[in-house]
Amino acid sequence: MENNTSNSIDSLKEKSKNFIYEIIDEDLKTNKWNGNVHTRFPPEPNGYLHIGHAKSICLNYGIARDYKGKFNLRFDDTNPTKEDQEYVDSIIEDVKWLGADFEDRIFYASDYFDQMYDWAVVLIKKGKAYVDDSDPETMRGLRGTVTEAGTESPNRTRSVDENLDLFNRMKNGEFKNGEKVLRAKIDMSSPNMLLRDPVMYRIIHSEHHRTGNKWCIYPTYDWAHGLEDSIEGITHSICTLEFEVHRPLYDWFLNELEVYHPQQIEFARLNLTYTVMSKRKLLELVEQKFVDDWDDPRMPTISAYRRRGYTPESIQNFAEIVGVARRDAMTDLALLEFAIREDLNKKAQRVMAVLDPLKVVITNYNGEEELEAVNNPEDAEMGHRKVPFSKELYIEKSDFMENPPKGFHRLIPGGEVRLRYAYIIKCDEVIKNESGDVIQLNCSYDPDTKSGTGTSTKKVKGTIHWVSAKNAIDCEVRLYDRLLTVEDPASEKDKDYKDLINPKSLEIISNAKLEPFVKSSKPGDRFQFERQGYFCVDIKHSTQEKLVFNRTVTLKDTWAKTGGKK
Repeated sequence: MENNTSNSIDSLKEKSKNFIYEIIDEDLKTNKWNGNVHTRFPPEPNGYLHIGHAKSICLNYGIARDYKGKFNLRFDDTNPTKEDQEYVDSIIEDVKWLGADFEDRIFYASDYFDQMYDWAVVLIKKGKAYVDDSDPETMRGLRGTVTEAGTESPNRTRSVDENLDLFNRMKNGEFKNGEKVLRAKIDMSSPNMLLRDPVMYRIIHSEHHRTGNKWCIYPTYDWAHGLEDSIEGITHSICTLEFEVHRPLYDWFLNELEVYHPQQIEFARLNLTYTVMSKRKLLELVEQKFVDDWDDPRMPTISAYRRRGYTPESIQNFAEIVGVARRDAMTDLALLEFAIREDLNKKAQRVMAVLDPLKVVITNYNGEEELEAVNNPEDAEMGHRKVPFSKELYIEKSDFMENPPKGFHRLIPGGEVRLRYAYIIKCDEVIKNESGDVIQLNCSYDPDTKSGTGTSTKKVKGTIHWVSAKNAIDCEVRLYDRLLTVEDPASEKDKDYKDLINPKSLEIISNAKLEPFVKSSKPGDRFQFERQGYFCVDIKHSTQEKLVFNRTVTLKDTWAKTGGKK
């Protein structure tokens, strides 16, 4: 991943190595893995990736890159009822977009189903696994509690031969869903409840998106995950903290099989304010039409951020700023927004856009001309562009007030303001409709005040943007904001998270006026609308006939200032 960062971004990044890097440094010093570093990103293809996954991708790929090692993309496709090729395709696209190069190393748990079955047979022959007929409710009751030991299943004493026969018949499809499971024989009194004879295989008569109907038994996560790591030669199996309690089971399976044994390391998952990160909840939002789809720009998915106009570099920088911790914490969404502002400030083409137009007629101006505008003040190499100027213009309605409060430095009756890149104008007349709404301002301009000419000493306090009415491009603009109204929805114990959805998370403006420079823009192109924020051309709904712009982020964190009351 390219590191294109500013001093202000750099100042937020962790200067010392995180604890995972320290572990790897020690491993390399002791030659624990023969000098190798091999990581992986192992998503289950049961939904679209979100920003938490992005942090994991950046971490795992970053380790492989920094230590000149290898990085795998592996799909944990062990549950055919929830997985789909659509999710596989979206994950591949997201990982590539983030810049994580897995080269030709793309794998699937389903690639290893035969080997996993054979290893299960090994454990059965060792007397370390058995087929259980207990229904799920009975099994839960026998597991005990955190303070009480579990009770052994009556099926635990089955002979090796009987278990082998039953397991083979499970594979051959002789039993119904849930009728039998294969369990590891570990310790029903273990204080770690995951070691109380966990399920290794369950019966699922459902077509798999890759293996079709070849299998009707599928491995559980705990059985499959370590085996996949072992087969692929992973050195450091990096998981989020909720899997710390699973590590003894990860180790037990690999030790009993006496196979190559990677090291599992846990780090704190990303929790982001004003959103939810559970795949189940995100799926609910999609299925119940609270959002348009997985890539709705209000969602915390990688595809949503891409569509909203975020750059891979901004997400990489965000992941680095957040860093790697040993304990869970809540990360402020403002930090992610800071990262994209920093990146787009250096990259984004500037244009003028009027989102809520008010017509201005310059009564003493006749003719047309082109004025020179700066494309990006942060990058002189981006050069300049020509902006058409004419007698009739549009300005923002909010840039005019009849009875302004103190400190309002924009246009008022009888007052003057500078038009960016153009002239100073004075408001001479306010025209209203029958309802009393202001529909037009008649103004006069001072020809000696043209920007860049240095022919006038006149000073005004305010500068506003505008577009020429004759040359304006009509566009749709979508103002996206926070998905939820509260920072931490999990803290609202008595409320359904869906009741916390921000009713102002999307505002659609159908009659925005933009300068003609945007006419040739393509889906995905990013801009700063001067004084407004950063926007991009929507990759899903934009056409040459009707451009649609999504707001990526405001110029400032206005939410924090207003407490969400915008």
